[in-house]
Amino acid sequence: MKFHSVRTYKSAESLPRERQLAWKIAEVAVDPVPIADEVVEMIGSRIIDNAAVAAASLNRPPIVSARAQARAHTGKPGATLFGLSSFPSRRVSPEWAAWANGVAVRELDYHDTFLAADYSHPGDNIPPVLAVAQHCGLNGGALVRGLAAAYELQVDLVKGICLHEHKIDHIAHLGPSAAAGIGAALGLPVEIVYQAVQQALHVTTTTRQSRKGEISSWKAYAPAFAGKMAVEAVDRAMRGEGAPSPAYEGEDGFIAWLLGGPKAEYVVPLPERGEAKRAILDTYTKEHSAEYQSQALIDLARRLGPKISDLSKIRDIVIRTSHHTHHVIGTGANDPQKMDPTASRETLDHSIMYIFAVALQDGGWHHERSYAPERAQRPDTVALWHKLSTVEGPEWTERYHATDPARKAFGGHVTVTLDDGRVIADEIAVADAHPLGARPWRRPDYVAKFRTLADGIVAEAEQKRFLETVERLPELGADELCQLNFVVSPDQLHAPAARGIFDAAE
Repeated sequence: MKFHSVRTYKSAESLPRERQLAWKIAEVAVDPVPIADEVVEMIGSRIIDNAAVAAASLNRPPIVSARAQARAHTGKPGATLFGLSSFPSRRVSPEWAAWANGVAVRELDYHDTFLAADYSHPGDNIPPVLAVAQHCGLNGGALVRGLAAAYELQVDLVKGICLHEHKIDHIAHLGPSAAAGIGAALGLPVEIVYQAVQQALHVTTTTRQSRKGEISSWKAYAPAFAGKMAVEAVDRAMRGEGAPSPAYEGEDGFIAWLLGGPKAEYVVPLPERGEAKRAILDTYTKEHSAEYQSQALIDLARRLGPKISDLSKIRDIVIRTSHHTHHVIGTGANDPQKMDPTASRETLDHSIMYIFAVALQDGGWHHERSYAPERAQRPDTVALWHKLSTVEGPEWTERYHATDPARKAFGGHVTVTLDDGRVIADEIAVADAHPLGARPWRRPDYVAKFRTLADGIVAEAEQKRFLETVERLPELGADELCQLNFVVSPDQLHAPAARGIFDAAE
């Protein structure tokens, strides 16, 4: 890897394109390096992972709305939507497929993650890159190249540039990575990808309020919006349109006014020319449908529960954890909504106090039952929940930011104090499903997750067909790429509760 210094430049200073971060990103994207077999396998696993979550969320209101919006925008050849057949009449314009499928993948907060200087869900790159590949008649090999590039670049940006410190949402790294991945899949020249990356950055920079306070369905829509904008940015760049430049380093640009300011300097690692794109192997998925920083703590709650004979005798529980966990999903966020039994699912997903209490009581976590209003409002749960607090432990913050994968950790130390003064304590560094966890996930685990979440929604034969298609990923022809989707019976798909502007086009 080569480490690139990125800072603001005054307009009077000369900053050649070749030294701009967006150009360097574009160069990495289009570098035609071979894709390692283990990377290809993991890309397939993440396609399965995304489909699993989409199956479970198929009729949740945000997905129903997004699907209705997309279906009003037909396109030829078009791209496919989760749940609908791949017949040309059921396909939609690729940017709208990226939108609807992106919401389906993200809504349950149940797919892959990478945490470093900032947060990310790199699987959000799959819907826009796949939609363009389907629409443009690409083959499996091109799709693999695009996704390897998108994962690589989002991970590298997340390693080098912290967004949340300045209250910028993490989709600001997703827009550029998705645009670069689309460019890689299409085999575009550096100049076009460079312009598309800058356009995507410019239009996908939003605030973190989407993940603060009363969290709404926009948390799911935000990454889908970034994917949709990336598709449109590449299309404009292919037509010869330019972008605000230099988008990262400009005097009135991203770093100068939205991040650390004119004196800030960031260091972004990027592969050297000819170096393999392997960053997807640094990422990890979720066994539990909750914020990633709660994954290890759910596993710890499962382990602690049997050691406490009577949960009603707990005086208090203190979770010592990283700065990120304490301030984003812990009591350090100072969000009263995180302790509110009537809070939305999206808010409860960002409350480690609620999550740990339920996991302790139930011995596990369920993507629907654990968030049900009657579950959140159960008196014994509310009582236990309100006995929980978090504190930052410098040692956990240091491990959260560690560059050594063997030391990097997202867990914490839990101290349970009982009414009689007895103390039960334990700690966990990484989730059981993490590559360094107690049960690292492999392809069979992703398949099991898909089969579990698709049960009763996707027919057994259709599940088998989809999984067999993924197994042939790099060899898929252009006519087969639209089979990287599952189909359900039309009567299983809910209609939207309300109509919108686009419904007039139906």
